[in-house]
Amino acid sequence: MLFDSRSFGAFLFDMDGTVLNSIAVAERVWTAWAERRGVDAVSLLATVHGRKAIETITQLGLTGIDPAEEVRILTQAEIDDVAGVEPIAGAIAFLKSLPPDRWAIVTSAPRELAKVRLEAAGLPWPPVLIAGEDVQNGKPAPDCFILAARTLAQPIEDCLVFEDAPAGIEAAEAAGASVLVISATHRGPLATRHPSVEDYDRLSLGVDAIGTLRLANRLT
Repeated sequence: MLFDSRSFGAFLFDMDGTVLNSIAVAERVWTAWAERRGVDAVSLLATVHGRKAIETITQLGLTGIDPAEEVRILTQAEIDDVAGVEPIAGAIAFLKSLPPDRWAIVTSAPRELAKVRLEAAGLPWPPVLIAGEDVQNGKPAPDCFILAARTLAQPIEDCLVFEDAPAGIEAAEAAGASVLVISATHRGPLATRHPSVEDYDRLSLGVDAIGTLRLANRLT
């Protein structure tokens, strides 16, 4: 059993890399932007996952640019390119099996981009979507997960966060939630103290009469 048979009030899911795979488009768009701006693309790609684009660009300290305008350009490029966006294995069925008042998507992406990617991947629309513009401080700050738990009327300590990126894991830890790492898109091992599974085909969900959620490893 995962988490020593512990039950949870709600599940909070990151989006990119956690319920869907958008790595190909993200790397295409960010690499093209980096090349136009004279930024080392390899180093940049190591930092962008899980974070708000405005914070990533601002931290670069580039002169002669408007970070907000750069984010607008990047976001539109990502909205226009959904080639290769696909669900993580088992994610569609897993999300559809959850009680509608017990889960949320919590992403650093803008709401419009989240809508496009969720639709492209064929994922169900979440009952609660916390997007990048809904909080002032993005991941690794805990604000987004705290807001999601509050919106679902669940204590954050009773929530399980599904994440794939270090920034999101750090945000969940700071919020006080439990964490399950989804490793489907990882290119190498991620050093973490949290349990990890490759995808949702490895998980068995239990829901009791009052909506409490439990997880178990599915034997294959």
